[in-house]
Amino acid sequence: MPHSDFSSIRARLEGANPVPLAMSLIHLTGDLSLLEHIVPHIRGAWEHLESIPPALAADIRERMAACMVEMSKGGTPAMAQPSSQGIQKMMSAAVGEQVSEAYVPMLLEQVGLRVSDQHMLGLGRSVDPASRTDSGKRTHSTGRIDPASAAHSVAQDTSHEVNADITVCDSQSSPKTNALHVVIIGAGASGLCAAIHLGKLGIPYTIFEKNAEVGGTWYENRYPGCAVDTPNHFYQFSFEPNNNWPNYFSQRNAIQAYLEHCADKYEVRQHIRFNTEVSSVVFDEATQTWSVQASKKTIKQTTDDTDRVEYIQANAVICAVGQLNRPAIPKLPGLEQFQGQVVHTAQWPEHLDVKGKKIALIGTGASAVQVGPAIAAQVESLAVLQRSGSWVVRRPNIDGVVSEDTKWVLNNVPFYAPWYRFQLFWAFGDGLFEALKIDPTWQGGSESISAFNARLRESMMKHIRRELAGRDDLLKKVVPDFPPFGKRVLGDAGWYSMLKRDNVRLETGAIKQVHAKAIELEDDTLIEADILVMATGFQAGRMLWPMDIQGRGGVTIRQKWGDDDPRAFLGITAPEFPNFFMMYGPNTNIGHGGSALFLAECQTRYFMGLIQALRNQPIRSVECRQEVHDRYNQEIDRLLGQLSWSHPSVSTWYKNAKGRIVTNQPWSLLDYWRLTYAAKLSDYHLIS
Repeated sequence: MPHSDFSSIRARLEGANPVPLAMSLIHLTGDLSLLEHIVPHIRGAWEHLESIPPALAADIRERMAACMVEMSKGGTPAMAQPSSQGIQKMMSAAVGEQVSEAYVPMLLEQVGLRVSDQHMLGLGRSVDPASRTDSGKRTHSTGRIDPASAAHSVAQDTSHEVNADITVCDSQSSPKTNALHVVIIGAGASGLCAAIHLGKLGIPYTIFEKNAEVGGTWYENRYPGCAVDTPNHFYQFSFEPNNNWPNYFSQRNAIQAYLEHCADKYEVRQHIRFNTEVSSVVFDEATQTWSVQASKKTIKQTTDDTDRVEYIQANAVICAVGQLNRPAIPKLPGLEQFQGQVVHTAQWPEHLDVKGKKIALIGTGASAVQVGPAIAAQVESLAVLQRSGSWVVRRPNIDGVVSEDTKWVLNNVPFYAPWYRFQLFWAFGDGLFEALKIDPTWQGGSESISAFNARLRESMMKHIRRELAGRDDLLKKVVPDFPPFGKRVLGDAGWYSMLKRDNVRLETGAIKQVHAKAIELEDDTLIEADILVMATGFQAGRMLWPMDIQGRGGVTIRQKWGDDDPRAFLGITAPEFPNFFMMYGPNTNIGHGGSALFLAECQTRYFMGLIQALRNQPIRSVECRQEVHDRYNQEIDRLLGQLSWSHPSVSTWYKNAKGRIVTNQPWSLLDYWRLTYAAKLSDYHLIS
C-alpha cells in the first residue's frame, strides 16, 4: 500500500491502539501537549484499562495519517528525539502510572528506541582501574561496589548512564587478539542468543544440541494447547523483532518457527551438532581450557553399534541448558502397574490420540491449564487431580488473533511497535513487581501480603467468581490458599470453562495408589483412566544434571551444589569454574512476569564482555571470586525472604528440599539489567 494515500492509511490505522499510536505521533512531531488529552483516560498498561474517547482516538489516527502522507512526499516532521525527561513523561502516560527516570535507558534499549548492538557485543566500554593481571597468578582488588547493594538502590538512581568498566575492543581495530573457541551447550533461545552475538564478533563456536532441531523447550513441548503465556510482542529478542505474530499469545509452532528463523538468519546452524548430548565438561588447569565430551545419538542397527563419542577443547563454555529441561515424574505408588499410557507434557508423543479416552490429568500448573482445555472436548472423561490451586487469571487477548491492519501498523507506523512493546514490557514486567513485596506491617490477613497484593487478589477473585458463577463446589476447590504471586500466575485460556464441562471432574484428594486401569485417592475414590497425563513440571532445582562438570582442582558442580542447592554470582558464574558461563542458571527465573528472552539478552551482554577480555587482553581465564559470590548470595537470600515466594503458606518448585528459593531472582527487571550491564574484572581472579 502506498503511504501517500491518506484514506488507505487512515483505514489501516483502525488496527492501532490509540495510546501507542499517540506516543508514536509525539515521537514524530515532538508535540508533548497531546499527553494532556490522553492521560486522564489511561489507568494501566493493558488495553482494557484504557478508555480513550472515540473522538480523541479518531483525531490521533487522522493526525498520524496526515503525518505519514507528509513523510511520503518528502516532508519531515520534527523527528526530534525527545529528551530523557520527555521520554519519561511519555512512558508514564502510556502505562497510567509514574515510571522512574532510572528506567529510561533500559527501556530505550529493550523496546527498540535505541540501537545497542555495540553494547550487546561488549564493545566500547571503559577500563576498570582496579583490575590487573599477573602471569599465572590470580589477582585481587579492593574498593569494589557490591552489585547487590547497587541494585538494591537502583530505584533511587536517576543517572541516565550506566558505568561500564571492562576494557574491550572490536576485533577489526584491535592490534592483537587471542584465538578463542567457545562451546555452547544447548540451542534453545538462550543458546541461540549467545551464538548470534559470538557470530557477530567472529568468535568461533560450536553448539552441542541433544535434540534434532533448535528451540529447546519449545522444540520439546508439543502437547495440545502449548502456547506462550507472555505477550508475543514482548517474548522476542529486542534485536530481532517480529511484527507478524499470528496471535497475541502464539501457539508453540509459531514460537518454534521464530527461533528457527533466528538460527537461519544469523547462520547459526552450521555451528550446531544436533542429536549430540554433552556428558562431561572438565577444566584443564595447565592450558586453562575446558575439555567437553559429547555423544552423538545414532540409529542402532546392531547390538554392537554405540553412540559416537567426541571431545573438543574450548577456551570458554556457555551452558545454556536452563532450568526446565528435565521432566519431573512423581513417584506414585503402583505407577509401574498401570496398563495404559503415561505421558509427561514435555514428552508428548506426536501421534497420541486422546479422542474418546479416559484421561487423568495430574497437576494444575502452567502446562495443565493449557492442555486441559485443549483436549476436554475430545475425550470421554477428564479427571483433573489437583494438589493445590493456582491463580488462573484473565489475560487480555489471550485467545486473540492479530488482525492484518494491526500487523500493517506494527510494520509501517514509525515508533508504533516500540511503544506497543513498551506497554507490554511494563504490564507484564516491573509494573507487577510491587505485588511480590511482603509488607511487614500488613494487617490484611494471610490471603495477601500488602495492599497492592490485596487489590490484585480481589481483581483475580472477580474473574474467578464470574467464570464459576453458580458453581460454589468448584469455587471452594480452585481458590488458592496462598497470596497472589506465591506461585506463578497463569493465564485463563478456558480453564474455568473446562472445569464446568459435564465430562470433567476436579479432584483435590491425594493419590493413594495407581492400579492397572485406575487411580485410587486417599478417600477411596477410584478414577478410571486410559492415559495418565503428567503435568508435573521439571527438576528445576537439579540444575545442569546429569552432566559431570569438573572445575579447578577437580571439584565437581554436584560437590558444590549437592542435588538441589545451586548457587552462582548473578546466576552466571561460580568460583572454581573459570570461563564457565551459565544461562538461566541459579536464582535467575523471573517470578513476576518478564520474558526469558530478556533474561538471555542480559546474561549474553554480561559474559560477552568477559569473553571479549579473554580475546583482547593477556588473560586466559576469569574465575568469580569466592567473596563476591558469597556476598551476592547472602544478599539474594535476604531479599528473597521479603518476597511472596517465602510466605509460609507457599509450597513451590521454586524451593529446594530445605526450603531455600533456588530458581527465582529477587530483582526487578531494571535491577538485573543494570547488574548485568557490564562485567567488573575486579569481581574475578584473572590468569594470564
